[in-house]
Amino acid sequence: MSARTGVSREVDQRFVTSDGTALHVVDDGPRDAELTTVLLHGWTLDHTSWDLVAAELPGRVLRYDHRGHGGSAPAPLGTATIAQCADDLAELIAARVPTGRIVLVGHSMGGMTIMALAEQHLSLLDRVAGVVLVATSSGELADSTLGLPTAFGRAFMAGEKVVNRRIARFRRAELLRRTEVARPGLRWLLFGKRPSWRHVAMTAAMVGRCHPVSMVGFRDSLNEHDRRKALAAFADIPSVVLAGAEDRLTPLRHARVLADELPHAELVIHLGAGHMLPLERATEVRAHITAAAHRQPPMTGHPSPATHDRR
Repeated sequence: MSARTGVSREVDQRFVTSDGTALHVVDDGPRDAELTTVLLHGWTLDHTSWDLVAAELPGRVLRYDHRGHGGSAPAPLGTATIAQCADDLAELIAARVPTGRIVLVGHSMGGMTIMALAEQHLSLLDRVAGVVLVATSSGELADSTLGLPTAFGRAFMAGEKVVNRRIARFRRAELLRRTEVARPGLRWLLFGKRPSWRHVAMTAAMVGRCHPVSMVGFRDSLNEHDRRKALAAFADIPSVVLAGAEDRLTPLRHARVLADELPHAELVIHLGAGHMLPLERATEVRAHITAAAHRQPPMTGHPSPATHDRR
């Protein structure tokens, strides 16, 4: 049951893409709403990563699991890519939100999917009233050292490749069992200072619901992701970039690149927070999503990059 049931009833649905992949969709709010917020989750997560944010958002809220994640079907061979996720998003919008204004909100790989949407389906941006990019990046993820000294970071990332080959052979039940054991590691990797263990447990459960082969398959696409030029498409759309000061996966330099390419965007840095802002800073993220729909489009030649820290 949705926390938004005072307004409408949350409905679980299935959407089948043009290549036959069934996506799990959660649609909450009046179908004739003037504004629909579309929430896109990150790699290895699912739509429940937005539970705390979606609860009090106005209008209609549409969430779904990327192929290979959560309740969606596994990604067919060769389709575990950010580009394919953008095509899935475009098809879902065309079928389920054919009219009205849209606010696009993407966390991590969800934000990258929005960038790919701009590359591949530019005309859809005509209906976008606001964009919120949460703990995400426009590229250069293959160079990540997770905040560790360079040599240690590179060794860690090299070891990840070996681990991923093993994970790809797991069954989902085994992956879920392993992620329960891996909670301390997930806490270190994904969260900032003094995280809630409930949030860590929620995250471990999401990782455990992934389809192992699909989860590993997306890794190459993440490393190859390079969509800095695509950001120009958002120049006239009210945009917000949210970052965690303690984020190891997409460190602050990634947020600053986004802000540099979007000179009218608001950059908000959350002190003490890590990569999981939809859980760690749910109230603040929700407020920025709500505000994004009501901001005026930027005026060319008058940048107003309100960059500030939020605890």
